[in-house]
Amino acid sequence: MSTEVIVTGTGTPLPSPGRAGAGVLVRTGDLSLQFDAGRNTVTRVVESGVAINNLTAVFLTHYHSDHVSGLQDIVLTHWVTDYTDDARPLEVVAPIGATTRYLDMMLEPWREDLAVRAAHSPRSPEPKLNIIGFDVPGEPTVVWERDDVRVLAGPVRHEPVIGAVGYRIETPDGIVTITGDTKVCPEVATLAAGSDVVVYEAMRLDGVRPGLRHVAEYHSATTEIGRQMEAIGIPRLMLTHLIPQPQNDADKEAFAIDVRDAGYTGELIVCDDLSSMTIG
Repeated sequence: MSTEVIVTGTGTPLPSPGRAGAGVLVRTGDLSLQFDAGRNTVTRVVESGVAINNLTAVFLTHYHSDHVSGLQDIVLTHWVTDYTDDARPLEVVAPIGATTRYLDMMLEPWREDLAVRAAHSPRSPEPKLNIIGFDVPGEPTVVWERDDVRVLAGPVRHEPVIGAVGYRIETPDGIVTITGDTKVCPEVATLAAGSDVVVYEAMRLDGVRPGLRHVAEYHSATTEIGRQMEAIGIPRLMLTHLIPQPQNDADKEAFAIDVRDAGYTGELIVCDDLSSMTIG
């Protein structure tokens, strides 16, 4: 048995060729767990070798369009491709607040489409969807568990977004932490402590245009990432949600140089879509 971490989308709200919206897929045993669902997530998940109707659960970090705009596509594709009455519901796990309010209404624009499609098959026009909301905890807390896999949510710092979380996935092979969008902060260090792999959003302050410097207030600077991950002894680091979006290999290398110059000595990937690591 092994646990595979596949970055399904490295993009940001600004479109970039070859980069889907934010997302990470964790495959462990029979479980396929998708974290966030930005634009074009369905395509990337299928390209990774997982059929959408075989997704076990989707976990959302916060309510920002580039992290949830692909979720409707996942839910509708899950419904379209699973024709059996006994199909299991797709579980969607999210912090209570703006994110769960979005989940409650996200299918409203599709009611007529669902009804028309259901009229041609013996199915309910209501997708099988199990929304699991949780209060944002003050410290990492188990929010989902299946067999010998636990998913913990912990608070992160992405103000002015209220209720943003990161996730810690504990498997028999090891521990994976996904930061979601956040500043480098003590809360991330607590969530990631002891992890085998951390998937961290990353921003190069030197590369950001002056008119966009305000985004630095709620994203993670590469130099601070390097210092923090080395300080808590993280052996493998994957950078995603890359700001600004790399246009060539030199741009990608600049992310790595920042993290290395800050002292990080572990294994490092500046991710493209479908970059992966395996533990176990």
